[in-house]
Amino acid sequence: MIMLVNGVWKDNWQPVQAKDGEGRFIRQNSPFRHWVTPDGTPGPTGSGGFKAEKGRYHLYVAYICPWASRALMVRELKGLQDIIGITVVNPRLTEQGWQFGGYPGADEDTLNGARYMHELYTRADPEISGRATVPVLWDKQTGSIVNNESADIVRMLNSAFAGIVEQGPDLYPEDLAGEINTLNDYIYTDLNNGVYQAGFASSQQAYYEAYGKVFAALDYLESRLADGNVYLFGDRLTETDVRLFVTLVRFDAAYHGLFKCNRNTLRAMPRLHAYMQRILALEGIASTVNINHIKAGYYSIKALNPTGVVPAGPSEI
Repeated sequence: MIMLVNGVWKDNWQPVQAKDGEGRFIRQNSPFRHWVTPDGTPGPTGSGGFKAEKGRYHLYVAYICPWASRALMVRELKGLQDIIGITVVNPRLTEQGWQFGGYPGADEDTLNGARYMHELYTRADPEISGRATVPVLWDKQTGSIVNNESADIVRMLNSAFAGIVEQGPDLYPEDLAGEINTLNDYIYTDLNNGVYQAGFASSQQAYYEAYGKVFAALDYLESRLADGNVYLFGDRLTETDVRLFVTLVRFDAAYHGLFKCNRNTLRAMPRLHAYMQRILALEGIASTVNINHIKAGYYSIKALNPTGVVPAGPSEI
């Protein structure tokens, strides 16, 4: 379901981006794939010219969104709070998608004066067609979007600003890169995106398929932690832990109920629940998690919850 067509908002916001002939939810590709680099040279994709500088870049995020939250987490872990500003959108999805302000803890767009996120997309590309998603890494210097793919943003925040601020773990160490990529792909396909494929399935077959993948992945990860490892790769925190955490922390509040991933709660998986709590206890991470925003946002999806009633629990993570 494309919302922006040649730069014009065409339809009420809908959660299902696309689906295949079997009713499987399909996620769209991110259109902005430039990279911030230490000297402004081009990154793996897109064009160059985006040099790492203090105060030049800004993140637009939603606490409800796991993809945005992993960018927020890396900003905290790498000590970039004074380097990159943030604007938090309203968690409740409107007919025009993400909106600024109007909810406790949500910000007005004081940087660009937009009312809706899609306005920033059309500023960056007046002819754009697609969906207006978060996170968005905005360049104040050019007045445009650098990147809206969270996987890219996580990697550039990990390394691009090392000459400006030296803090936090290397989340993508060279000696683990191959293993990280492999586990990232598995976690994304079967769990991060798997919960969405279960929640937005439009056929029983597609739902059963996604449900099975989600719990097979959780069972595998629960067993992976059986040897007493602090993180997925021993005692080294990596971007794979960030990717897993953002799904785990939303599981009981949203995916178990609203997305019908209800074989069991995360609390019933002691190793994964304890692992999630360990990461939540890291300095700065709790500030990236807002349970009220998470519940308000997911339960505002009319296609899944037409009454708009938000459950009272869980109130704790």
